[in-house]
Amino acid sequence: MQRDKRIVVKVGTKVITSKERSLDRERIKDIVGQVSDIRDNGIETILVTSGAIGAGMWTLGMKRRPSKLEQLQATASIGQNLLMQVYSEYFRERGYIAAQILLTQEDFNNRSRYLNIKHTLETLLKHGAVPVINENDTVATEEIRCGDNDRLSSLVADLCRADRLIILTDVDGLMDEEGKVIPNVYDISAKILRLGGKSRCDLGTGGMATKIASARAATKAGITCVIANGRTKGVLCRIVLQGERLGTTFESGKEKYAARKRWIAFSSRPKGVIRVDEGAKAALCERDRSLLASGITSVSGDFSSGDVISIADSEGREFGRGVAGYSSGEISRIKGKRSTEIAAVLGYKGREEVIHKDNLVIL
Repeated sequence: MQRDKRIVVKVGTKVITSKERSLDRERIKDIVGQVSDIRDNGIETILVTSGAIGAGMWTLGMKRRPSKLEQLQATASIGQNLLMQVYSEYFRERGYIAAQILLTQEDFNNRSRYLNIKHTLETLLKHGAVPVINENDTVATEEIRCGDNDRLSSLVADLCRADRLIILTDVDGLMDEEGKVIPNVYDISAKILRLGGKSRCDLGTGGMATKIASARAATKAGITCVIANGRTKGVLCRIVLQGERLGTTFESGKEKYAARKRWIAFSSRPKGVIRVDEGAKAALCERDRSLLASGITSVSGDFSSGDVISIADSEGREFGRGVAGYSSGEISRIKGKRSTEIAAVLGYKGREEVIHKDNLVIL
């Protein structure tokens, strides 16, 4: 049995809303009770919760999820307040303080802000609080969204070095072609990805596909991930405290990225794309080399030196990510040039590598 010291629990919208689309207070109370039982056993727990927009929709009497950004943001603002009131009330009854944290993708893109979140979480856990995290839908735009809370939960699990990520949803786990739960996944293959489909619901934004992607990111960070039904009685305590196998367990891989490379690969969102020729791709993938300007064929996007960018082959397929050593404008001028020509083109002597191998990840 795995003995966890720290876990991240993600709760989906459908788990904590009723058929009438209002917050299911009894379900939230039950989840809070299970988290509190886990905390009573000395296991630090961070909660990533959806439900703000759903709660706002119910409060405002909406039948359908808003499509306009300003309506979504206003609905989330109303719903988030209600959501935290409910969590705070039930955690207080169990003797714990609920600490709200609202995040956007920009908090993960910026390395300093990323580390500040880490330090804040560590401090809250030392004080015995239960961090309750959601995406900041009130201010989030398409450019700064994490995408969904499945992805957010894997980012948080990696950031805080959790032992396990448990994603609670409204199904029993990942199903095979015959509709049976797959108990263990050791390799997230193309077949597993196909089983995820592209499902979505009108309250939340994710589906099984996003959960599998989150599990992939978590396992690359050495974190075991479980997808289970949040309405199964005692599901969290049974998994964490009793060691019961429920849902689908994605086992952490043996090959793990270092912390900075995990940030490059999964936490940050690429600001642009550079295409490289086949020779450069081979050097990066097969010979562990840095990316030089001579192998670059094109650049797109507007980014600065220090931003994370995507690396694609001649057909536009992404195969790597890295931290740019030059801005998009500078790379446009030096692409295809030898390192010895860079100073003459730019008018100053820069670094030889456009992306140093220490700042590069092959996906």
